[in-house]
Order: sequence, then C-alpha cells, then structure tokens
Amino acid sequence: MIELNHTHDVDARSWVDTANVAGSDFPIQNLPYAEFRRIGSPEPFRGGVAIGDQVLDLASLAAGSHVDGLALDAARVAALPALNDFFALGPTAWQALRHAVFALLRSDAPAATVDDLRKCLVPQAHVQYTVPARIGDYTDFYTSIDHALNITRLFNPEGDVTPNFRWIPTAYHGRVSTIGVSGQRFHRPMGQTLAPGAKAPTYHACARLDYELELGVWIGEGNAAGEPIPLERAEEHIFGICLLNDWSARDIQFWEMAPLGPFLAKNFATTISPWIVTMEALAPYRQAWTRPADEPQPLDYLESKANREGGAIDICLEVWLESEKAREGKSGPSRLSRTSFRHQYWSVAQMVAHHTMGGCQLNPGDLFGSGTISGPGKGEAGAIIELTRAGQSPVALANGEQRGFLEDGDAVLLRGWCEKPGHARIGFGESRGTVLPAKG
Repeated sequence: MIELNHTHDVDARSWVDTANVAGSDFPIQNLPYAEFRRIGSPEPFRGGVAIGDQVLDLASLAAGSHVDGLALDAARVAALPALNDFFALGPTAWQALRHAVFALLRSDAPAATVDDLRKCLVPQAHVQYTVPARIGDYTDFYTSIDHALNITRLFNPEGDVTPNFRWIPTAYHGRVSTIGVSGQRFHRPMGQTLAPGAKAPTYHACARLDYELELGVWIGEGNAAGEPIPLERAEEHIFGICLLNDWSARDIQFWEMAPLGPFLAKNFATTISPWIVTMEALAPYRQAWTRPADEPQPLDYLESKANREGGAIDICLEVWLESEKAREGKSGPSRLSRTSFRHQYWSVAQMVAHHTMGGCQLNPGDLFGSGTISGPGKGEAGAIIELTRAGQSPVALANGEQRGFLEDGDAVLLRGWCEKPGHARIGFGESRGTVLPAKG
C-alpha cells in the first residue's frame, strides 16, 4: 500500500485560490483525473486534473516545458482521449505525474511558472465530461453484508445471506454499453414480471425502479491470462476510485434471477462520476480491515497482513434525490442516506485477487462496481428498497413528497468524500442520473 508523502501535507496550499476553500472536493491533496473538453467545442476529449473549480489541461501541460522525464511521458499519455494507456503505465508513472503536478500547483511555485500554467486551466463550469476510459469489461460485486442481510430479511425476517457470501466476493459481469457519466438521462426500462399468484408474466414498464450506491474501481495495469494477481500485489493494479450508481429494476430482477443473475434489470443504465480519485490520494484514509472473530475468516489467498492493517477505506457517501417537482420549485434535493465504504465486507484488493484466481485476465480500463454500500445503522441503506422496506414504508422528501421507489423525473445524486483529523478533506465530485418515462 502507498505510504504517506509530501502530497498529503494538510498545510499545502495552491495558487488556485478555489482549491483552498474549506469543503472543496478538489484541494491540492486530491488531484483526480477525468476526460473533458469545452462545452460545445469540436475539440477532442483529453485528460485533465481537477484543482479547485478548474481543470488542468494535460495536453496543454505536456506541450509546455514545465514537466520532463517520466512525468512528461505520463502527461502525454494521460492527455489522450481515453486514460487506458496512462493506466497501463503503472504506479511509478502515476506517482511521477501526480508529484510533478503537485509541485507546479503549490502556492510556492515560481511566478513565471504560475503565469504559464494559468493558460492551461479551464473552468469546470465550462467543460463537459465523458467516460474516462474505454471499458473492456465491467464486473459488479456484491460485498456489503448489511445490504445483503437487509434484502434477505425483507422476505424472511429470520433469513441469512447465502453460505458463500462469507467466503467469496461474489459478482456478476455487467453491460458496458450503457455505462454513462454523471448527467446521464435514461428511460425507465421495460421488462417481464410475474405478479403474486399469477401463472404467466406480463410485459410492462418497471414499477419498482431503484438506485444502488456504489463505488467504481478502475483497473490500472492488467495481468496475463492464467496468471493470478496475489492479494499482496492487488493494489498495484488499481488506479483509482469513482462514484457509481448501479440502477436496478427490482420487479424485473426478482423474476429473472432464478436461476441465473441479473440481466435486463441491470443493463439499461449505470452512472459514474467523471473524476477518478487515485489510490495515492486515498492513502491517508485507510483503516484496518476487520472480520468478526465468530465469522469465517478468509482463505489464505484472500488473507494478508497488509490487508488486515489497511484494506478498508473510510469514504463517506451520501444519496440525494431531487424530484421533478423539487427541481421546478428550486427547493433542492433531499438527502436519503449516509454511510461509509469502511463497512464493506470485502476490500477492493480482495475483489481484484479473487477475480483473477481462476486465470481471468484484467485489462487497463476495466471497471469494478463495489456492490451496494450499506452500513449497519439506521439511515445507512444504499438502496431505496432497503430504506422503504420494498415500498411499504415510503421515505419523506423535504418538499412533502414521498417515495417508495423512483418516479419519472427523479434525479439521484451520489456524493462522496474523505476527511480525517490532520489531513485535508478530498472529494469525488458527483454522480447524477435522471429517470425519463419508459419507451414502448
């Protein structure tokens, strides 16, 4: 795991004033990556780094004279229309560019350098984003025991998770073509459902549309087919993390998941945040990964001293809902829940190690979903089916509306950040998606 270094210094400041504002998602200690271009322009998408309310254009940076050596090589590759080749360079190159950008953006950078670099900044308010990499494969995990128990006990109050849940990070392979970046608008899906007591299913629009609060894990360097990644080296293959909303059609899901996994219930939309927070930026917020003594302990290939000491990451997460009525009335969104990724039953390193144990090849730009993130406390559910007990106890919005499941016009916003005494607060930006009426 990455050791703390000068880029985590809580006292570091940037000459970009908005990076120093309390509560900013993008202080100099963060420096996440995205693919962007100016709104309405024909220019190509290229890599950028967030600093305050600005984007540092890596194409402009690479064309100048302020970086050299490995950092320059990394900047040139990161400036391409997708970050896959940058991911493939590996941790040494990732760190070289991060440290170079950190030095250039510090408040004590030479005045001449600052004057030049101001020309490389683009206001975030003036840009649009795209999915930051070509995603070859998408795997969605199921790794929150609180979520799994909540769902199970909706139907059987005395029920338990399946026996394999406590032994392996379970997952299914999802659909890449409908993964979109924040701002995604999608139509309510159509599908089959079987009503209670009915002998035949009917075809109609989803009536139980849900969100799932997740994180997206971006694979950096890959591995060769047949060569598993050991747990001790798994994080060398992770570039960073974003927010991810795994939209779910619950009524369609419950009918189609016998005997196999999700299909149409999950393949109509997945919304990610544009910014990828690197594993190096997340280093200060690592926590011990624990497993209760009375629960099964991981098999040897999923067990390591480093994972025990720092496999968990304390990422604070919130879900907000903005109805069409609230948007028209400008009353703002309502917060539905708040939790932390530190509660997850399996770590990101264990997900990577288990994914490759059978010989699976991962490639730069592959994306993992963490699985729905729910905590043990009240108000920590990561899906509306949990919050409302499958619609039986609707949640109240700030403007007086209620929701059992999502309605047309609803926008769901995911937000995330890390904070810790003695360290800067860093954020993930936002994942926002909006439900449109069904077609068909």
